[in-house]
Amino acid sequence: MSDLLSIGLSGLSIARTNLSVTGHNITNLNTPGYSRQEALQATRPAQFSGGGYIGSGATVVDIRRIYNDFLTSQVQISTSINSDAKAYQSQIDQLDRLLGGSTTGIGPGIEKMFAALQTAAEDPANIPARQLVLAEAEGLTSRFNTLHSQLETQNGFVNKQLGLVTDQVNRLAASVAGYNDAIAIAASSGRQPNDLIDARDEAIRQLNTYIGTTASVQDDNTINLFIGTGQPLVVGSQASSLEVVPGLRDPGRAEIQLVNASARQGVTDLITGGEIGGLLRFRGEVLDEAFNSVGRLALSISSEINSQLGQGLDLLGNAGNPLFRDINSAAFVDQRSLARIGNSDDSAQLGVTISDTSKLTTSDYALEFVDNAGNYALRRLSDNTFAGQYNINDVPPAVIDGFSVGAMAGSFAQGDRFLLTPTRNATASIGVAMRQPEQLALASPTTAQANLQNRGNAGISQPQVISWSNAPQVPLDMPALNGLLPVELTYDGAGGISAASGTLTPATLTPGQPNQLTWTDPGGAFTLQFTISGTPQGGDRFTLEYNADTNGTIGVSDNRNALNLIGLQNRASIGLQGGASGLNFVDAYGSLVQRVGTFTAQARMDVEASEAVLSQAVNNRDSVSAVNLDEEASNLIKFEQHYNASAQLIQVARSVFDTLINTFR
Repeated sequence: MSDLLSIGLSGLSIARTNLSVTGHNITNLNTPGYSRQEALQATRPAQFSGGGYIGSGATVVDIRRIYNDFLTSQVQISTSINSDAKAYQSQIDQLDRLLGGSTTGIGPGIEKMFAALQTAAEDPANIPARQLVLAEAEGLTSRFNTLHSQLETQNGFVNKQLGLVTDQVNRLAASVAGYNDAIAIAASSGRQPNDLIDARDEAIRQLNTYIGTTASVQDDNTINLFIGTGQPLVVGSQASSLEVVPGLRDPGRAEIQLVNASARQGVTDLITGGEIGGLLRFRGEVLDEAFNSVGRLALSISSEINSQLGQGLDLLGNAGNPLFRDINSAAFVDQRSLARIGNSDDSAQLGVTISDTSKLTTSDYALEFVDNAGNYALRRLSDNTFAGQYNINDVPPAVIDGFSVGAMAGSFAQGDRFLLTPTRNATASIGVAMRQPEQLALASPTTAQANLQNRGNAGISQPQVISWSNAPQVPLDMPALNGLLPVELTYDGAGGISAASGTLTPATLTPGQPNQLTWTDPGGAFTLQFTISGTPQGGDRFTLEYNADTNGTIGVSDNRNALNLIGLQNRASIGLQGGASGLNFVDAYGSLVQRVGTFTAQARMDVEASEAVLSQAVNNRDSVSAVNLDEEASNLIKFEQHYNASAQLIQVARSVFDTLINTFR
């Protein structure tokens, strides 16, 4: 009778366990990361009797997780990729709207300013038209300033968000380390602590939403987590932490360090995946490029327009004043270099002077002194290429990619490092320097005319100053030019032409064809270019003059320099380094907008694709591990019947035992 009772009790125990496991599954239907469980049972050893072996029932040998390590790993990887893509897209969407907006973009501001110049060129003496040019220039600089402020806001958000996200990473890493410790202790009994393992897997999944990790399962059932190229975040029950610190090169750009006990390692350039990876990828691939591209455009517009104005005359007969602030003013130069923390001389400061805006790149540069004699090596950070080795004491300083570097203060020693940002902050400092519309130099400083008594029909074009003694510096020395003019040119009738002073090149004319000539004054200070067309007769004369009447008043109807200014809109003046064909102002900005727009479209596709992959990975994992209510309901009925049957077996054993007892009464 005891055998029958024992078998019934074992069945009752197994049924009760199965009901408990089923109830546990149903209760955890919506628990994140929960893997359904099942009870594994085995037959108890049979007892030998004279007639053979008689079974003794069954027992529960384990509670198993329904789990697939590969599918869980795919969910974690897909989570990291999707979080990276979402963080990247959320930022680049904002930048795309900012650059392409009609009220925030630079393109409309450029077009409005050149449209105002066109209006002024049609009536160069019109003061309101000139005032409109100044107003549109103010509007353009305001757009630059606002755009810089918005870019700084995005950079600040990235810095702040990195701090918030790393706090979550540290919390979850500590949680995983705690689970590792608890699991290792619980698993020492030979059985898996299923719920603890599920909780750890869910913590790792959440961790991958913030940073990409690589997992390595150990023999004691713990999991070690690594970031970047193998930097340990969690090892057993010990967790390292991430700390956001001001950048060594640029304090305005947050960097991330991995802290393990007293050891620190910079991992900013190593991290991939998760929200942190997406934010860093956006900053490195897009935001830095936007800062530098827009800054280069601001420098080019300021330099080109100021230079052209310096080659003209204003309404007062003076050389043209700059419309925009000097790009090499102290305010500009001072902000183009940053000393690395820990340099030998805290007061040491470099100055970066822009020599040629057409040769500027959109890269920042790393400068390191290689000895104590002032020799330094320069490296472009955009492509990590060596840009050359130079000496800080060279006079004149070497020009690299359109800029030169000089010492402003302090001393320099071997190992000192600086970050050079020739273009990054230009949008913050650009502004209008001119205040009086009369100062707009819309007229050319020289004019030419054919003598009224000439017998031929030859005419002369208006001359243009193509070189001067201090080129490319402006403004021109107008009093000196005025003192050299007028100069009379005479045709000898036999193909020769001569100047009363200075040098004429060539000194011949071909009648009936356009003849381009240049005149250089005796001292070589100025060279004028002009064209004589038609058929002159011997003795015909032409005069090169300063553009003023007998009273010294500027020719107010002259708009030739205004036309030159308008021509800047379509002239390739950006990105001419390395033999490139270059871009004009609008196209250079359009190229940036197009590039960001392309990245934005790609980011949206990446989010859609990564979400589809993540959804598929989750579905695959759930198809194996998730709780199915229909299945669990079926199990409830089955195990309830099992329980009732086992109870009935015990009832039978009791009845048989009672019958046997009553037999002996």
